[in-house]
Formats: sequence, C-alpha cells, structure tokens
Amino acid sequence: MRYISTRGNAPAKNFTEILLGGLAPDGGLYLPEQYPQVSRAELDAWRKLSYADLAFAVLSKFITDIPASDLKAIIDKTYTTAVYSNGRSDSDASQITPLRTLSPGVHILELSNGPTLAFKDMAMQLLGNLFEYALAKQHDELNILGATSGDTGSAAEYAMRGKRGIRVFMLSPNGKMSSFQRAQMYSLQDANIYNIAIEGMFDDAQDMVKAVSNDHAFKAKYKIGTVNSINWARVSAQVVYYFKGYFAATKSNDEQVAFSVPSGNFGNICAGHIARMMGLPIGQLILATNENDVLDEFFRTGVYRPRGTDHTYQTSSPSMDISKASNFERFMFDLVGRDGAKVREFWSRVDAGGAFDIKGTEYWHSLSKFNFVSGKSTHMDRLKTIRELWEEYGVMVDTHTADGIKVGLEQRRPNLPLICLETALPAKFAETIQEALGREPERPAGLVGIEKLPQRCELMDADVGKLKAYIAANVPD
Repeated sequence: MRYISTRGNAPAKNFTEILLGGLAPDGGLYLPEQYPQVSRAELDAWRKLSYADLAFAVLSKFITDIPASDLKAIIDKTYTTAVYSNGRSDSDASQITPLRTLSPGVHILELSNGPTLAFKDMAMQLLGNLFEYALAKQHDELNILGATSGDTGSAAEYAMRGKRGIRVFMLSPNGKMSSFQRAQMYSLQDANIYNIAIEGMFDDAQDMVKAVSNDHAFKAKYKIGTVNSINWARVSAQVVYYFKGYFAATKSNDEQVAFSVPSGNFGNICAGHIARMMGLPIGQLILATNENDVLDEFFRTGVYRPRGTDHTYQTSSPSMDISKASNFERFMFDLVGRDGAKVREFWSRVDAGGAFDIKGTEYWHSLSKFNFVSGKSTHMDRLKTIRELWEEYGVMVDTHTADGIKVGLEQRRPNLPLICLETALPAKFAETIQEALGREPERPAGLVGIEKLPQRCELMDADVGKLKAYIAANVPD
C-alpha cells in the first residue's frame, strides 16, 4: 500500500515512511493511492471478531510494510481490557468499544474507556506503540509537535509519556479548555512532555504546527513528527471502530446504519467516510457542529469559509472550537476526483484567509453520493439534550456527545439505525454538567482531585519563531 498527497506534488510513500512525518512535503495530507475494498465474505467473517482481531484485519489492508506478526503484536498490546478500563461501572470494558442502546434503533458507541476518557485514546494508544516500534527499528528519535483543542493533547501525552526516543511538544489555546482537560495535560511531570499554552485559539496553534512542519530544513534537523489527525495512522486506526459499531448495531451485513459524529477537525468523521469508501454499509454520515459551524455551512451551502480566530466562538463543547478543519482536505480530495491541482487551488484561497464555493459545480452535484448530512447544536441545545438523556434513560453524556445526539436525531433518515459516537466522559466537562443537571459527574477514582495537582506549562505568543527557538533549546544536539 502506497500513500499520496492531497496536493499532488509529493512522491508516493509506504506506511512507515509517512508514520513519523505528518504533512507531505507539498503541504498536503497523505491518503492511500486507492481505498482497499472489503468483500461481503470479509464482512461476514469480521462480524465475529474481537476488537483487537478486527483492528488487525482492517489495518492490515493499510499497513503492508510491517511484518504481520509484528503488527499483530503491536495491536494486541494496544487493545486490551487493562488499557481500556476506566472504572465506569456500567460499561463492558472487555468490548473495548461497547454499544449502549438508548431506545430501539438509537445507540451510543462508547469510545471513552481509555486512559484519558476520550475517543482520541482509541487511535493515540496505537500510534504510541507504532512510533516506538518504528523508532527502535531505525535507532532514531522523534520530537512530536501537536496542537490540541482539548482531548488530543492529553491522549497524545498519555500515549507517549516515558516512550524511549520520543519527546512531545503540545500546543493548546491558553484558557480555552476545561479545567479538567488542562489538569490532565499540565499535571504530567514526565521529562519528555512539554506543554505550551498559546495566546490565541486552536486554529492559531494548528497554524503554528503546520508552519513548522512546512519548514523542511527545521523539520529534518529536529526530527519533527505529528500526532494530530493530519497523521494518517491516527485516521486509519479510527476506521476500525466504525466497523465494530456497525456489527454491534446490526444483525446482517445487508443493513445500513447512520453514524452521527461531533466534528471539529473532521478527523473522526473522515474515518467514517473512509470506512464507507471501503464498503461498510453506511447510509448516512451525520456531521454535528457546535456554534463554530463552518463545516455545517459547507454541507448546506457549498461554501467553505473558515471564520478566523477572531470569529471563532469559545463554547461549552471546546474540543470543537475550530474554524479550519485539517482533515476536510482529505474529503475534498475525494470529492474533486483526487485532483491535486484543484485541491491546491482551493487551499491557496483558504491559506490566504479566503473561502471557496462549489455550489452549482459538478462537485456540488456529486456531493450527495458521499451520504453526508449536517447540523448545528448550541449551548442551550446541549444542556437540553444532557437533561433529557439523564431524565429518560439515566445516561449522562458529555457536551460534544450531546451535540452529536441532538443533530443525529434531527437528521437521520426514518428507520435507519442511528449510532452516535461518544467523544468523552462527562467528567471532563463538569462545569456544564453541573449547569445542566445540578450535580457533578462521576470520576474514575484515579482522577479525583486532578485539578489540585501541580501543573507546569510554558506560556507563549502565537509566534512560530519563538516556538522553533523553544524546541531547539529543549532538544539535545
């Protein structure tokens, strides 16, 4: 399996070559030259598999340059009950991603049983083990540079802490995450973890990561890699739980389902798009945004218009407080028939602070075949959804999952089973849960009082030069 850039001006590479690098040299994102197809016979066989065995079956189609026995060992090490067991008494941790049924045809796919209580663990834990394997083979080191709006940072740091040959430099928007999210990251005292709070929004931090990644001399000298979902390995690992959720919610591979996905950076729902392109019977991919509804606007109107950090709202679902969605470029590459020149044209406008509009073009007319619909949820919507789920089912959800459920119920086709992807546990957003329900969410015992632990973090302006100097000062020659 070889991988190509969405912008069409980079040589094809294999999986391990792109694993440690992040962005392609031309500034694009890597995707497979073609999506592997899953036959009906494979779907029938995969339905019976454990999560680890299913992950091996799916990822073997994308990773062909790691020996099968090594890949199987890495995956088995990653997806164990010991890792995905956070003390939630009503969850079957042995399933890794258990399905919770709210009512006939309406389900929540639990993805937050990992060590940081967020769905990002599902891919990040695997990424950490893949990095360690690849670096050991190459006798090399890696300095990971990432940006987070809330959950990516802690998931990356917990996956990489103590890993041999790896340092993590994680940027986050100063004061824009929940107190629990900040504490999860900033309280880590591991010597290989560097937290940097940027004066700005997530988009500023993400732009800084891309700027460093596009400085090829600096990137090579300091061996810079990424863990954001611009890294293909992150997205490919997330494809697995779409198959697992589908099998859990259906009895036959003749059935279709709808997945509702809270979406900020488009990585999670991009994995669903890829699963559908592989042959998984997904009737709808429902994209749910918060007040930062750039993606919803595109799917409704054909206009992709990032708002800029001055017009990005700070909301009670902060992990989706994003204006420029990195992974959206991967979807657009498929929508425009894998025409790298067209992607370059579109993103030259975006990178210059502009927008593009496909309304009335051939691309707008072909959009429907990808089965996307979208909707928006506000603060009052998520409070209402949290209250209704608690009162009717005794189920407490976090703010982002509430956005997904609200939009999913509005947009799904009648009689199509709905699977809402859980994004995090309510404990990560206690302030809003308290506002909605007048009570505190439960926490795993090991995370009680985490906000009171000593925290360390470097405060920095959104200045690429200062970031480079900080990395250089903390990486040994």
